[in-house]
Amino acid sequence: MEFQDRVAIVTGGSRGIGRAIVQALAREGAKVAIAEIKGDLGRATEKAIRDAGGDAVFYETDVTQDASLKRAIDAAVAGYGRLDVLMNCAGGTLVEDVPVHKMDLAIFERTIALNLRHPFLSCRHGIPHMIASGGGSIINFSTWLALIGQEKPIYAAAKGGIVAFTRTLATEYM
Repeated sequence: MEFQDRVAIVTGGSRGIGRAIVQALAREGAKVAIAEIKGDLGRATEKAIRDAGGDAVFYETDVTQDASLKRAIDAAVAGYGRLDVLMNCAGGTLVEDVPVHKMDLAIFERTIALNLRHPFLSCRHGIPHMIASGGGSIINFSTWLALIGQEKPIYAAAKGGIVAFTRTLATEYM
């Protein structure tokens, strides 16, 4: 029970890697807040964790929107009383992430919002709660494309930005 009585918020916590993380944290005793845009998946993940004896709550959240993410983080902290772990797992690439000279500006903006703006917003609203709780851990997800830039130019750029952002956070808040 490594995470007994710890409070974790996981963005994108009802699909793929995010769901597996939420389930693992709950098995290890964490109280888990699931920030997810898809209500049906979020509710199903919350129910599955509760049915297995875990403690979870779902907040329908658009992680690209400042007010939505702030609401979810503040509600989780109000409900659980603290914040120990912040996992920014939501993200992804779009089929329309094509060579730069062919890319629509809306695709650029959506990709940056989901993959780089979202972790910034999450940290912006989560860090004050973590400081109040006496510290914690932030995990920002990236990809190998951030290091080699072989394809998906905007996704790779956003994820590369996460690597730099996370390193900076580590030096600012250690």
